[in-house]
Amino acid sequence: MKKLLFIICLALVPTITFAQYASPEQKKSSELKPIITFEKEVIDYGTIKHNADGVRFFKFTNEGSAPLVIKSVKGSCGCTVPTKPEEPIMPGQTGEIKVKYATNRIGRFTKTVTVVSNATEKPKVVKIKGEVLKD
Repeated sequence: MKKLLFIICLALVPTITFAQYASPEQKKSSELKPIITFEKEVIDYGTIKHNADGVRFFKFTNEGSAPLVIKSVKGSCGCTVPTKPEEPIMPGQTGEIKVKYATNRIGRFTKTVTVVSNATEKPKVVKIKGEVLKD
């Protein structure tokens, strides 16, 4: 009986040990990841006039090896309205996120835009800042 139990244990040890290794297919799929790299992570509007054009663009590149899908973009308040690209960004390609700040508000501002995507860094936060002058 002891010999039978010993043989069963010897047969199970390699099975359990090799179960921890990833197959080549699993390794390939884990290596195919998009990587989002922004040209600038902070856009400085500087000083702008009251009711001036508040549209700016965050430009980015997919430096990964799989298509980049921007799932959502969200401003930190209602005065910051971002717009995401609808199509996937292929490896090596560039894209942009449009941000419109409500320049009818006078004074200094610092706002964030949260970008949720399938990239390796989740979520990514970028910023806008500046000052809207009185008329």
